[in-house]
Parts: sequence; C-alpha cells; structure tokens
Amino acid sequence: MRDVAIVGTGQTKFGRWDKSNTELFCDAALEAMEEANVDQKDIEAVYAGAVFPGFEEGQTNIGGHLVGSLHLGNIPSTRFEGACCSATVAIRDAYIWVASGYYDIVLAGGTERALSMGTPFATKTFAMANDCKYEGNVGITFPGVFAMAARRYSKIYDIPLDKLREKMAHVSMKNHKHGALNPLAQFYQKMGNLKVEDVVNARMACDPLTLLDCCPFSDGGAATIITSADIARRYTDEPIYILGVGQGSAGHLGAQEDLTKPASRVFSSRSAFKQAGLGPKDIDIMEIHDCFTSAEIIASEAIGFFDWGKGADAVEEGQTDMGGRPVINPDGGLMGKGHPIGATGAAQVHTIVEEMKGKAPKGNQVDPVPEIGMTDTLGGGFNTLAHLILGRSRR
Repeated sequence: MRDVAIVGTGQTKFGRWDKSNTELFCDAALEAMEEANVDQKDIEAVYAGAVFPGFEEGQTNIGGHLVGSLHLGNIPSTRFEGACCSATVAIRDAYIWVASGYYDIVLAGGTERALSMGTPFATKTFAMANDCKYEGNVGITFPGVFAMAARRYSKIYDIPLDKLREKMAHVSMKNHKHGALNPLAQFYQKMGNLKVEDVVNARMACDPLTLLDCCPFSDGGAATIITSADIARRYTDEPIYILGVGQGSAGHLGAQEDLTKPASRVFSSRSAFKQAGLGPKDIDIMEIHDCFTSAEIIASEAIGFFDWGKGADAVEEGQTDMGGRPVINPDGGLMGKGHPIGATGAAQVHTIVEEMKGKAPKGNQVDPVPEIGMTDTLGGGFNTLAHLILGRSRR
C-alpha cells in the first residue's frame, strides 16, 4: 500500500443556499482543485457523500451530474451514503483506492441542502437513518437517541441530571464561541458569548437536551483532492498525509450494549490508531461529531482521550478548548459551524488541513500549529463511524 496525501481542500460557507447539491459540491471542488493546482484531466474518479438529494430536490444519480458539471470527462463518479458519516466514508474509500495504486488522484467530498428542507421534513427524513422497523415505528428521532444517551450517562456515572446538563452546556458554549469566529460557519458572529444558563434554559428539544444542545440543519459542500504521496509535491509544497483510517458499524439501538460506550466508535478509532502507529495522546487537534452536546462527551471517551465518565468534567474544566489537548472543534464543530449531512466529514478534513498549514481563521487557529489531527464522524444511532488521522509528515 502506498502513502497517501491531501493536496487541496475546499468548503462553502454553511447556512442556507439557493444553489443545488451539485452546485454546492462543485463550488467546494473547484476551490480544492485551485488550491492543489490540479487540472480536470488529472482527476481519475469522484467520490461524493450525499444523503438526501432525492428528497431535498428530486435529484438522484448525483454522481454522474458532478463529473458533467465539473467537465471531468467520462471518469467514474460514485455517491456514498452513510448518513452523517457519508463524506468521511467517501474519503476513506478514496484513500484505499489511491493507496492500492489503482488511482493516483481522486476528488472526494460531500454535499447537502438540509436547512432548505425545513425542520419538519428534515427531522422526518433524518430519522430514516435509524432502523425503520425497530426504531422508526416507535418514533425515535436523533434528539431522542442522544437524550437517552445523556440519561444513561447520568445514571451509570452517578451525575445528577441537572449537573450533567450544566456540564454539557460547556460543549455548546465552546463550540459556538469558535463558530462565531469562523467566516464559513453558519453562526459566524452569532452566539459567541453563551452562558450555562442560556443553554440549560433554552427551549426544550428532547429532555434533557435543549435547542442549544443540538446542532443545526445546514446547506453546504466540502471537498478534498487525494493523491499518492509520491506525486503530492507536484501539486503543493504543503501536503498533509493520511496516516490512518478506520470505519466501524453497529446494528439498531436495541442491539447495542451501551450507548455511552459505542463499540463501533471504539473499533473504528482503534483501527485508525493502529494503522498510524499512534494513540490518543499523540493527537493535537480533533474534529468530533458534536451533533448534540452529549455526543461530543461520549465520543471523547470512546476515542480514548478521557477515562469513561470523565469527558463531561474535562469539557467543563476547559481541557478541550484552546490551550488544551486535544483541542476539540476549534472551527465550531457541527454545533457552531453547521451540519450539512453529506458534507460534514469533508468539512472536518478541511479544518484539520487548514489548521496544519497555519491558515485557520483568526481565533480558530491552534497554537502551536498542530502536527497530528484526527476526525470523528458519526452516521445514524452510533451505527456508522469513521475516523481519519492526518499528519504534517509521513511516518
């Protein structure tokens, strides 16, 4: 297997757009191609994460439309669907194809118009990522999944629910603070000064989660250019190397032993660490799938940054903010930056790459410039997880 590098990334602003899924992907792809100095003729395949274009705008078979709009010729183009994990799954597959030697250059990313769907329709369609027989039929939506996980966390670690709500509020406060400084974020220049009482007293979404414990629906696109490491410096003086990848799966919620210790996340993150020859202590910066405040806390423990039951204390104490290790979601995460389902994983990669190049927005840039970064992307009720570990140098 060959070493693999990222030579360019691109991301649209997250929020509400009147552009199509194809146009959003193409905007991000063109930015990535420009940064990488890659011509259309150089790209050999396109892998795109997209979950709901058929529901959002009546567009299926989006892969073929992407290559046509980008004038890439008759190369293969494939849509990937792993719920909110779709773009990371696409990037992982692109990595495997390039590492195998089959392709030298692949364009991979994602797109979604979730905000444009409207909340009722988006909530209904997002719930399709749950098990349709055992969960959908009883009305489970994702706020319900992560509310149950929060309650389970409260019980097994003997943290009174009102105290846990205050601890979880620090996830929202931190990520909105960072998102308010990020020009690409949905909440840029908004909600940067939240207090604990603002979060816990916000409109209840699903007890114990309030509206400010939840990420928003978003429109947006993000893309990466992935090449063999041997040719990466033809395109950039600052290649970022993919050191390890992982992916894990689980069944419906009833088949999972403990929502606070998702086995699919443990498996996926450990796979990435093993391949990279690294461990949690080596990670400087982390993009975690903070779809809900409880989700970031649970993920930080499952990946191995904190002992079981200590993640809530860690975020309250500021251990995951600027100056901590690892810094988690310096771009605002899903909560502050936004969550366009099919694009989220590629946007996480865009952030890590920008941070490692020292090009993140003022206030978001981690100091010193990170050497090792990692992304964590979750799809469904803990049943699709994928991780990427990136480094400034080949190991």
